[in-house]
Formats: sequence, structure tokens, C-alpha cells
Amino acid sequence: MSSDFTINMNEYLPLRDLVFNTLRQAILKGELKPGERLMEIQLAEKLGVSRTPIREAIRKLELEGLVLMIPRRGAEVAKISHKSLQDVLEVRGALEELATDLACQRIDEEQLAALHKAEDSFKKAVATGTEMEIAEADETYHDIIYNATGNKRLIQMINNLREQMYRYRLEYIKDEAQRGTLINEHEKILEAIRIRDIIRAKALMKEHIDNQEMTVSKNLNEQEEAGKK
Repeated sequence: MSSDFTINMNEYLPLRDLVFNTLRQAILKGELKPGERLMEIQLAEKLGVSRTPIREAIRKLELEGLVLMIPRRGAEVAKISHKSLQDVLEVRGALEELATDLACQRIDEEQLAALHKAEDSFKKAVATGTEMEIAEADETYHDIIYNATGNKRLIQMINNLREQMYRYRLEYIKDEAQRGTLINEHEKILEAIRIRDIIRAKALMKEHIDNQEMTVSKNLNEQEEAGKK
């Protein structure tokens, strides 16, 4: 296990949470690759901790869909499959459309200004940032729309999907050819929300999510074909 990741001891969190955050980031960044086995002893030695927080972190990562427990093999990083992609984006699409509908009705001037600022930050990240920075800027943009709904249950449901959504978001952003499209889609959604055109905003958001599914599916197909050669 040659992946290079370490615990950030500067964070004031319990050790189990530090270990969980470290392993989660390593999976999201691709430092721990899909299909890679997670060996408790090796991870404990690498991170300088006992096996208990490693075991707890792996269990939590399994609940979030980032790790699979394979009979007689143990834990391994979950592969990005077409089925899991479809499952996550079907749910995300429905939640995003609902959030867009409610945001059109309820967004205030302060939140609208924050959305404009988030879009500017996203453009800067696309121009000069890393894949992780672009993904985080994209997440910030969508978070403002979620929060503008004022619906705590909806926000909670989206947060429950967050890690799985983040993984696909990152996979989508790896496709550099799509980044200009993302900027364009964000700007159109923002404008529709600004003028409170619910029908247009929802249609644009659906197109935004559908484009992500098509692009990631295409990339997964290409990866599978490359793996066969």
C-alpha cells in the first residue's frame, strides 16, 4: 500500500474521526483506488494508530457506500458502477429539482449574492484550481441553493447523500472537456432562479444532472474497455 496520505493532527477531532476523514479523503482523491483492499494492520501502521479506529472508520465508510465488505476478502474501496451511479443520480436529480423549485420561491437577496459569488469562485477554480478545489467550489454553489429552500428535512436528506454525490461530482470534473459546460449550466440556473422562473430553473437543473450521468457513464465505459486490454 504505497498511497501517500497522513492524518492531519491539527484538526481538533477525536482520533476515530481523524482516521475516518483521512481514509474518506484518500478514497475521494483516488489515493485509495476502487477495488483496493483495506488491510487494517497496514493502515494502522501507516497512520500510526491502533486497529480500533481503523475498524470503526471502515464500518462508517461502508455505510456511506465508499467501502464494500466482500466475503472471505474483507473490506475494499467500492468501485464506481453504472448501477450505483444511476441510483445516486436518480435520487440526487429528484432532490435537486425540488430544491430548485423551493429556492426560486424563497431565495433572498443575500443568498442570491452568495450564489453569484459562488459561481465566480467556481470559474476561478476551473481556471486555476485542482480537481478537488473545482469539486468543492461546485458543491458550495449547490449548497447555497439547498440552504435557500429553508427546508431542514431536504437539506438533511441531501447531506446523507453528500459523500456519494461528491465522488461522482469529482469523477465528472476529471473530464476537462465538460468544465466549460458546467460553468454555462451554472450561469443559466442562476439566472432562472434570479428571475424566479421555476419551470425553466427545474428543467435546467434536470439537464445539468442528466449531463453528469451521461459523461460519467461514458468515462466508466472507457475505463472498463481500457481494463480489458
